[in-house]
Amino acid sequence: MTRYIIRRILQAIPLLFFISLVLFILMMNMGDPLSTMGGRRVTRPSDRERLTRQLGLDKPLHIQYLYWLIGNDWDELDLDGDGIPETAGNRKGVLRGDFGNSIVSRGKPALEVIWERIPNTLLLMIPAEIVIVLGALSVGIYSALRQYSLTDHVITTATFIGYSMPIFFIALLTMFIFAVLFKRWGLPYLPTVGMFDPAVGKTIPQVLWHMVLPVFSIAAISTAGYSRYIRSTMLEVLSQDYIRTAKSKGLPQREVVFIHALKNASLPIVTIIGLDLPFLLAGALVTESIFAWPGMGRLFIDHLERADVPVVMGIMIIISIAVVFFQLVTDITYAWLDPRIHLE
Repeated sequence: MTRYIIRRILQAIPLLFFISLVLFILMMNMGDPLSTMGGRRVTRPSDRERLTRQLGLDKPLHIQYLYWLIGNDWDELDLDGDGIPETAGNRKGVLRGDFGNSIVSRGKPALEVIWERIPNTLLLMIPAEIVIVLGALSVGIYSALRQYSLTDHVITTATFIGYSMPIFFIALLTMFIFAVLFKRWGLPYLPTVGMFDPAVGKTIPQVLWHMVLPVFSIAAISTAGYSRYIRSTMLEVLSQDYIRTAKSKGLPQREVVFIHALKNASLPIVTIIGLDLPFLLAGALVTESIFAWPGMGRLFIDHLERADVPVVMGIMIIISIAVVFFQLVTDITYAWLDPRIHLE
């Protein structure tokens, strides 16, 4: 197992270098970071010339990538031309954990900008993922055990409808029902924007109350899709010989389903969850925008629109590392669930 993990890590290093190079080339050709320097006013020609030289943007693309990767010794940057530098020189480079300074945030370190939003995103996405997994397991197993029954047909119809709906439709529909209509009917209604009511403050009850609609919107579609996978794999496993043998021995139905069947049926769902977990850090672009949730999704969109290369590259590299890590965790989980899988 140890040799396998070391080999996968060594294989991931060149892969991450290649990903970072492709992302860097795409970002440097998507927009002009000097057009407004993250603000609303057009950069003056004199400032553009000075900042182009200070940021190394007058160098060839491969030299810019090396500067971004290993750092360089540039002068302190005066972003607004007032003679006071907003960012320090001697950037260490990504290999030493320095993604540079945000243009939009006026010289604030990019990693600091990202870390401020990650807790908000995880606060929203982790409960949503827990709801998705528990809900999909419950619905999928229940539907598989009652194959072709009326309940199974109702669940199948509901999951197909849920899975076919776009996320923005579910978000807007829930806002209309549980906020607009409930308020009109005089019922307790749910908040639709932000993490808390500014008049009350950021308390735990306030955050939990504001999480209800975003979590439901994120979980609804994925729960519907995951439950179909679980139902399919459970039906396949329940028809195997060893399940019939376990039943013939007189084992309780609960033990047959949850110990013998579910463990082998969970392999496909582990793959899907392993692909989903890294993107918990990325947030939910549509959901966070609709509900004005200050997470990574809104951060990515806001800084991408204004060509803030350090922040956008930092977000994408962190997600890339998370993908590689969770794929390794998924492979190890495979071997634990199914002893027939050998990693060495």
